[in-house]
Amino acid sequence: MKLKLHWQILIALVLAVFAGVISGKEAGIFGISFYAMFAFAGTLFLNALKMIIVPLVVSSVVVGIAGIGSSGALGRLGGKTLLYYLTTSLLAILVGLLMVNILTPGILDGLPAKEVIGQLDDKTVADVLSRVEGKGAGDLAGVFLQLFPPNIIEAASSNGQLLGLIVFSLFMGFFMTRIDEPYAQSFYNFWSGLNQVMMKITDFIILFAPIGVFGLVAKVVADTDTERLDDLARTVGVFFLTVVAALAFHFLVTLPLILKYVARVNPLRHYRAMAPALLTAFSTSSSASTLPLTMECVEENAKVSNRTTSFVLPLGATVNMDGTALYECVAAMFIAQAYGLDLPFTVQFTVVLIALLTSIGVAAIPSASLVAITVILAAIGLPADGIAMIMAVDRILDMLRTAVNVFSDSCGAVVIGKLQGEDNILKD
Repeated sequence: MKLKLHWQILIALVLAVFAGVISGKEAGIFGISFYAMFAFAGTLFLNALKMIIVPLVVSSVVVGIAGIGSSGALGRLGGKTLLYYLTTSLLAILVGLLMVNILTPGILDGLPAKEVIGQLDDKTVADVLSRVEGKGAGDLAGVFLQLFPPNIIEAASSNGQLLGLIVFSLFMGFFMTRIDEPYAQSFYNFWSGLNQVMMKITDFIILFAPIGVFGLVAKVVADTDTERLDDLARTVGVFFLTVVAALAFHFLVTLPLILKYVARVNPLRHYRAMAPALLTAFSTSSSASTLPLTMECVEENAKVSNRTTSFVLPLGATVNMDGTALYECVAAMFIAQAYGLDLPFTVQFTVVLIALLTSIGVAAIPSASLVAITVILAAIGLPADGIAMIMAVDRILDMLRTAVNVFSDSCGAVVIGKLQGEDNILKD
């Protein structure tokens, strides 16, 4: 009996941890390090997923919008989708704010964490600052300009231009229904055919997901500096647990309640339906790279229509970042506590608003969370070098918050589908 995909991926995750710990970065065979093999397998799988993102997203959005038809229907779908995304992101931030105020991870032994750990490592600070240097609130304007890229071909080849492609695809799908026959039908047939081909290619690539996940996770484990993690464990341990607790609450309480009382579906069925996508999101730390599998799970397992899925999920992968928004809020508050700054409610409210805006606006920027946290720190008057305190555990938390991002997107597709009158969602 063939194991289901999510069990294959789960087994690959466990084996990857053991392989990474045993091999480290030095062990090898025939002159080739196991670390290099892990990196090759993981990169190959990730590249294959990235290869299909542009044609899959463009064809899905075009077909989905063209299938909706009237501008009134599109407006209702878009309005519901944006309302859902803003609501869940705000709820996630408030959960993070509550947790960070209760657990106060920046205070250790009654002192701000910066005093407990002493001087931060200069090299680490310099490295972090170099990644966010020159970034600020002004960069958000440039991100929103990406809604209308001047060169759509260049946008398709750029890692940070998915939002512009989605806007272009929305226009293409909408106005495709406004031209005369037979041109409209010919256009629709072309994009529908491309979309079906891309789904077939996606199915083929996903067959190799366990191997790709094994390589990605084994590389991370082999690359982990355990001594440094031990040194920083006392400082960032409570911060790590605070973020994990907040993400878990949003993942296990907030979103399931929305599924149960808004969409009127069984949350446990949705967890089972999304298992392969969640494990892949955790492994890749990329909502965009996981998008093909997310779409497949929502359509095939949760039974949401292609019309809803092809609009809600690509948009969500770009602008809906519940886990990221939560993390930004907790990280900024942690750094404020670590520097001994007691933030009043009004300043904390400012943190909430900035986290909400930046989780949408900077999603397409490399090192998005670092840039967003820098914007928040600047707004409350803290130096950016405080980010160095969270870098030791950022990689693991990135994996967790990406899984939360993807699950929120999938819940959005279910909720919007049910609100659109689809009756076959998550039924036996």
